[in-house]
Amino acid sequence: MDRPDIFRAIADPTRREILALLSEGAMTVGDVAERFDMTRPAVAKHLKVLSDGGLISVEARGRERFNRLNAAPLQQVADWVSRFDAFWDDKLSKLKEEVEKEHG
Repeated sequence: MDRPDIFRAIADPTRREILALLSEGAMTVGDVAERFDMTRPAVAKHLKVLSDGGLISVEARGRERFNRLNAAPLQQVADWVSRFDAFWDDKLSKLKEEVEKEHG
C-alpha cells in the first residue's frame, strides 16, 4: 500500500480550510458545502483528497456520511518543517549580530 500523500492534501488552501472546519467536529458533505461557494461535488472531491491523504475518516450514520478530522498524520508535516528550525535560528542569529553591530 502506498503511503498517503499528506503534503498534496494540505497544498490547497480550500482543503486547509476544510480541515480547520472539521477540527470543530464531524460534518457531512452538505455541511461543508454550505460554508463554501462551491458545489457539493467539488467539496466531495476535496474531501476525497483529504481522505486519500489520511487526514480525514468517514463514518456512516444511517444514510449520512460524516467526515471527521484525523490530525495525527499532520505530525509528519510538523516533523518535516522542524528540520528547518536550525536554518532559521542560524539566519536570525546572524541578522541580530549585524543589527547590533550597526546600532551598538
